[in-house]
Amino acid sequence: MCNNGEIVPQTRGTRSSDIHALAQQGYKIGTKIGEGSYATVINATFVDESGRNINLACKVIDKDKAPVDFVEKFFPREMDILTKLDHPNIIQIHSILQRGPKIFIFMRFAERGDLLTHVKRVSFIEEKQAKIWFYQMANALKYLHSFDIAHRDLKCENILLSEHFNIKLADFGFACFCQSNNGNRVLSDTYCGSAAYAAPEVVYGMPYDPKLADAWSLGVILFIMLNGKMPFDDANLSRLLEDQRSRKYAFRRKLHDVISPHAKATVAVLLDPCPESRWNLREILKCSWLLMERERPQKEHLPPPNQQLQHEHQHAHEHEHEHEQEQKQQ
Repeated sequence: MCNNGEIVPQTRGTRSSDIHALAQQGYKIGTKIGEGSYATVINATFVDESGRNINLACKVIDKDKAPVDFVEKFFPREMDILTKLDHPNIIQIHSILQRGPKIFIFMRFAERGDLLTHVKRVSFIEEKQAKIWFYQMANALKYLHSFDIAHRDLKCENILLSEHFNIKLADFGFACFCQSNNGNRVLSDTYCGSAAYAAPEVVYGMPYDPKLADAWSLGVILFIMLNGKMPFDDANLSRLLEDQRSRKYAFRRKLHDVISPHAKATVAVLLDPCPESRWNLREILKCSWLLMERERPQKEHLPPPNQQLQHEHQHAHEHEHEHEQEQKQQ
């Protein structure tokens, strides 16, 4: 791990030889910050040619310890997708290195953690702030979908927050292409993601349009931001499916009259149990809830009273410019 700028080979799951080899290429490995089914996430820094330190997160995958299906199907697809993406609201990949069976995916570090942790800390997100973040998420998803790529694992834990509180969509382990090589639309039949965020057609186990399943998950995230609670209980899948199909969700009493009708309507068109009538990302970005705010003068785009979030809109364009500059440097 990093200790006063020196590398101490004690990071769990990472051999000292790996740490030394990465150090030779400018990477300093830190401590573990997360762990998934087949990967560990650790913090790291990279020293560029000018001597500047860049804070990174590193996803370490050991192919020897992962299932064959993951190694031969999901992981190569994730790598293929990651190399195609360049968007200010999608986590930026810095580099991908391999040493033997281990893959090191270095990406920009999200200083403010994930959305779920933030919502738990503040109880719920003020509507003006939720709108800014929702727009960023929807814009990132529309970008993905424009390449015929679906995320398939959208949840608050995979929505990261940058230093200036901008959204960074992350974790493309279940992402897939929605079009075959000959241009035909491809339905998914893999059960992906968390049941609490999964669309009813996914929970039911029928072939589904992954882009429209993404739209449902985005609706769940919007509901959580505005309400501070999940719309559906996933403790029992049969009951979950019944509640989804009957639209049995409700905003908390203390927030019901605070949340605008347009925000509630946006949730409703995303949490439509019928995929054929559910709105896609192109339609969502034209919804009245978003358009009303964006048509107002810039000075009215104010973040919520929460002092931590006062830099959000002020730095949005600055951060996008910073992203573009970083791309030119790499």
